[in-house]
Amino acid sequence: MEEGKGRVCVTGGTGYLGSWFIKTLLEHGYSVNTTIRSDPGRKRDVSFLTNLPGASEKLKIFNADLSIPESFGAAIEGCVGIFHTASPIDFAVNEPEETVTKRTVDGALGILKACLNSKTVKRVVYTSSGSTLSTDVNVDEVDESGWSDVDFLRRVKPYAWSYAVSKTLAEKAVLEFGEQHGLDVVTLIPPFVVGPFICPKLPDSVEKALVLVLGKKDQIGVTRFHMAHVEDVARAHIFLLEHPNPKGRYNCSPFIVPIEEISELLSAKYPEFQIPTVEELKEIKGFKLPHLNSKKLVDAGFEFKYSLEDMFQDAIECCKEKGYL
Repeated sequence: MEEGKGRVCVTGGTGYLGSWFIKTLLEHGYSVNTTIRSDPGRKRDVSFLTNLPGASEKLKIFNADLSIPESFGAAIEGCVGIFHTASPIDFAVNEPEETVTKRTVDGALGILKACLNSKTVKRVVYTSSGSTLSTDVNVDEVDESGWSDVDFLRRVKPYAWSYAVSKTLAEKAVLEFGEQHGLDVVTLIPPFVVGPFICPKLPDSVEKALVLVLGKKDQIGVTRFHMAHVEDVARAHIFLLEHPNPKGRYNCSPFIVPIEEISELLSAKYPEFQIPTVEELKEIKGFKLPHLNSKKLVDAGFEFKYSLEDMFQDAIECCKEKGYL
């Protein structure tokens, strides 16, 4: 019998969200299985996971790959809950979209089949993406009823379109599978996730949020960001696992922030950085992302804890510690 709250599985344990989820779950009294891609030469350093408080007693690491959907069975066996965060991220479309989508969907369904076979899994929380909600750049706010238009994405091919297609079709597939097979599946839709990180690589969402601090003004493609602190996103996943009766999709985004507001906040707090002024930023053309209305999650009882300032402060301090700033 597992001590504490039982054993859960986090897929994609070396990623930004996966690794932070593991840290938070261990702190919340869970035992954790996590999956990472096979590393035959043992070149990958996973000490950032194995050195976490409680990891030596409560963390088990398994090899699994979304390209081999049946490879997740061992990691899922004996678990009461699953957090499926692993997903191919190929914003540059180095692989054909069809290949990435097939891996994403087949991998997710393979994980759900392993959950059914386990006889122990009570709920699956699937990590979706704000890119699944809307392709209409004129929409100011979206709730969970909207879906991105896959045909439009494939036709127009905006930035990160392949990722948006794969996440949209995978989320639809996991919700449909849950309904058809009586498996309790809920999905959480995060925005740009910002804050500290324990993984060695600078997370893509943190890099994009800190584009003004990193001196990469020319790389700005978004002029209004939906954002959440990584710890709030982790807590929201656990909240949905523990909730008595969650249903369907949940947005998880407390903030919608124009880049001008980010500039003002960072300039006031971090005078040591050469932050572009509001006037300079007015020249930039980019997407205004819609606000992800999170009323459904809040009405279910979840409380966001972290402010916009917390998000940037924690991300910047972490980047300084790790040598990115």
